[in-house]
Amino acid sequence: MDPQEEIPFRRKALELLRRGPFKRYIVGSAISDTGTWMQVMAQGWVLSTLTDRALVLGMVNLAAGLPTLALTMIGGSAADRYDKRLILIIAQIVQICLAVTLGLLVLFGYVQIWHIIVLAAILGVVIAFEMPALSALVPELVRKDQIAAAVALDRSVFHGSRLLGPSVAGLLVAWWGAASAFFANAFTFLALIVSMLTIPKRKLGTAEEEEQRRSGLMEGFRYVRKDRTILSLIALIAMTTVFVYPVVSVMLPLYVRNLLGLGPERMGFLMAVSGTGSLVGSLGLLSVAPGKRIRFIMGAVCVVASALFVMSRTSNFAIAATAMGALAIGLATNFGLANTIVQERAPAALRGRISAVFGLSFFGLMPIAGLVITSLSDLIGMRPAMAVAATIYAVGALFVLSRCDHTAPIPVEPQVEPAPEPAVVG
Repeated sequence: MDPQEEIPFRRKALELLRRGPFKRYIVGSAISDTGTWMQVMAQGWVLSTLTDRALVLGMVNLAAGLPTLALTMIGGSAADRYDKRLILIIAQIVQICLAVTLGLLVLFGYVQIWHIIVLAAILGVVIAFEMPALSALVPELVRKDQIAAAVALDRSVFHGSRLLGPSVAGLLVAWWGAASAFFANAFTFLALIVSMLTIPKRKLGTAEEEEQRRSGLMEGFRYVRKDRTILSLIALIAMTTVFVYPVVSVMLPLYVRNLLGLGPERMGFLMAVSGTGSLVGSLGLLSVAPGKRIRFIMGAVCVVASALFVMSRTSNFAIAATAMGALAIGLATNFGLANTIVQERAPAALRGRISAVFGLSFFGLMPIAGLVITSLSDLIGMRPAMAVAATIYAVGALFVLSRCDHTAPIPVEPQVEPAPEPAVVG
């Protein structure tokens, strides 16, 4: 047995935080993600003051999702072929410009729904390149036996930022207006830029691996189609995207304002509860043995469906917040474990494209999902729509997981160590 396999999973996670490029990445990511969640909360609140129709919120999601759907595979191919650090630096610079533009529009009272839709479309293009580059970068910063711990820590930081970001944004919106949250977000992108500048360039692989990196866009789809485990998990995330995420993201401002009758501070608090649950779920990934991952995912599906159904029935803020926390734990468990399994099974030369296919099941489907559930909400009411979504999700997700190959071994490939540390690249 490889001596590295005998090291406890939590100890591997702690080792990753002591030094090296992964630590610098995770610090920059934590700051940047906090700002992003501040803008998510603030933008949702601004939209809720411009319209009472859930479908309009879905159209903003559509504007961001269509470019992502169209370009993600190109972004995945670029992540395999080119320097991921440069891709991510450019993505952060563009997002700074978008945040400042929206902040100025809000500050001077010029913001209209079409402004937000246009900016969301530009952001969708950025996400198409940023998402696969980020997903494929994390495994390159660690050894192969550390990938699961690195993914768990990355998800923990992402969801931990949900705990701080919306809470701070709720206060900023209440005290100084929504524009302050957008400007603060623009500033936080600098942290990830700095961390990218300090990470060494990827170490070259074998000649065969480098040739595979230059292969076509469809190689990612072909590999996914042959791997039943990855295919089943992508189907699970697709169902989660269609039936759950529009409720907890796109429609949340209207849920808080219209069903619970509350203001921006409580919305920020509810998002913070969700962030806490997601953080707990992500940290819990550090304790899940590889052989038990699918069973944990099945349990998480049941938790998510039950929590969503409870939210559809209650008008009590405490009950809604508790259900939101439970739902967040389940979602974090599902996404974290699914992503871990996919990253471990993906060959290094195809990881960008496979990450892009995985990302399409979330980012690519969000525009469709946002329109479907929001339209249903406008048609039959938000509470019935949430209850229907919870029921369909539970049945469909458990069926998909029942067809997953629980015992499939992880494909073996030559070990390529992360790049050495001495050089600082500008």
